[in-house]
Amino acid sequence: MSNDSGASAGPRRKWRPSLSLVVFLVLTSVLLLPIFSLYFLKVYQNQLIQQTEAELIAQCAALSATMQREIQTAIPPDVALGAKVAPDTEQPPAEAYRPVSPRLELISRNLLPPRPDASPPAAPADPAFVALGARMMPDLVATQRVTLAGFRLLDPNGVVIAGRDEIGLSLAHLNEVAAALHGRFSAALRARISKHDEPPLYSLSRGTGVRVFIAMPVIVRDQVAGVIYASRTPSNVFIYLYEQRAKAAIAVLCMIVPTLLIGLLFYRTITEPMRELVERTDLIGKGDHDALRPLKRHGTSEFARLSQSFLDMARRLNTRSSFISTFATHVSHELKSPLTSIQGAAELLRDDLDAPTPVMTDRDRRKFLDNIIADSDRLAKISSRLRDFARAENPIAVGVTSLTAPITNLRAAFASLGIVARGDLELALRISEENAGIILSNLADNALRHGSTTLEISASRRDNRMLVQIADDGEGVSVNNRPQIFDSFFTTRRDSGGTGMGLAIVRAMLDAHGGTIHLVETARGTAFELNVPLADQPASS
Repeated sequence: MSNDSGASAGPRRKWRPSLSLVVFLVLTSVLLLPIFSLYFLKVYQNQLIQQTEAELIAQCAALSATMQREIQTAIPPDVALGAKVAPDTEQPPAEAYRPVSPRLELISRNLLPPRPDASPPAAPADPAFVALGARMMPDLVATQRVTLAGFRLLDPNGVVIAGRDEIGLSLAHLNEVAAALHGRFSAALRARISKHDEPPLYSLSRGTGVRVFIAMPVIVRDQVAGVIYASRTPSNVFIYLYEQRAKAAIAVLCMIVPTLLIGLLFYRTITEPMRELVERTDLIGKGDHDALRPLKRHGTSEFARLSQSFLDMARRLNTRSSFISTFATHVSHELKSPLTSIQGAAELLRDDLDAPTPVMTDRDRRKFLDNIIADSDRLAKISSRLRDFARAENPIAVGVTSLTAPITNLRAAFASLGIVARGDLELALRISEENAGIILSNLADNALRHGSTTLEISASRRDNRMLVQIADDGEGVSVNNRPQIFDSFFTTRRDSGGTGMGLAIVRAMLDAHGGTIHLVETARGTAFELNVPLADQPASS
């Protein structure tokens, strides 16, 4: 045995984020994206490292030119220089510029261990280079005082001849220095060991734990005559932001304010109308008819259409619910009278049969049986009309037809009624032939019951719709009855078998096909005007 209780139970109860929370998380993620890029992707830290490298290159280039001039003027020609450097064949002879571009990046494979200590040299530096280092020492100290960089001058063998410390020791075993001693510029990014405790802020970035080293060869007479070895710690992104805190605050404010405005806009245009619509749904479900009023704020045009469609649907369902309630009341009232009559007649017949001496004559029994048959026919007729009414509100198919075939069938069904038809009868209507026949037959039956002998049908086109006027020469409709003629079960011919469903069926059928019907004032008889949409394709013959 199947269990359908879960089909209407709704989604399984579990925690689900609200729309406001989702919007908040999305906007917060967007707001934190720049910080994510700074910290995790090291975009700005790499920029600071390359900026430091570029500054060191410029400073070393100036010192290299000075050292080159000193070597050419003060070092005797018989003093041995370093490795022979092959001429640069890729550089055009006339090209005066040989730029060195920064290339260091903060990635794991580029980060070397801390710089090893200097080692004793294999041979002491030549006295001429020692004297050269002593002459350039004031220049190094003055440069370092301004740039905060560390400089060392090395002789052709990698021995320190000028610098704050390590003078007389060798740095030739360092990778970057070894490359420079062979005539190639080299740069390295090494882990830094600080002599002082670092503030907590520094630990947020690896940038303060690294140091940039560059080694620039000094070329004289196509030989390595020395090396400028420089180093400096790059700025930290958070220290830089702290130094530029006023500008950073303005930048953050410029990000936060638009984000808040976007969140407010989303709340006013989506979240708030949606919350109100959900509340209205609950109120409508509890039977509050005041909740069918328009929303206070619709937000976007799409949401305005959605809320309007929902409220229109709720109004239609509410109207349908009221109609069903009223309709059920009418149906029970209409069925009660014949059922009561049948039950009473049947009980009298049964009592007469059970009596020791029957008092009814055959004529009396026939009368009661005739009443039972008449009331049964009335019940059958009401049942048939109820079925027609339900079918009128929910037609099986729209279909396409012209008025010609339904009118032909109408003449055959109502032979006692003179039917005259004229106008655009061949135009295709957006309604099936069977449903068009139901409409016309109910109108003809209504005319016949009110004493009509003729029925005039005239059709004319107006834009994409057909206007059909149906007039009879019967008794007409009194002024007091006109507002009620389309109500279900309203009839002035109940004694002659009228059910009061004919015009209600006609109106329901036309409504279901996008058409309308209304009563037209006329001097004689009754006239109705039907408005029916035309079909896009011609009717089948």
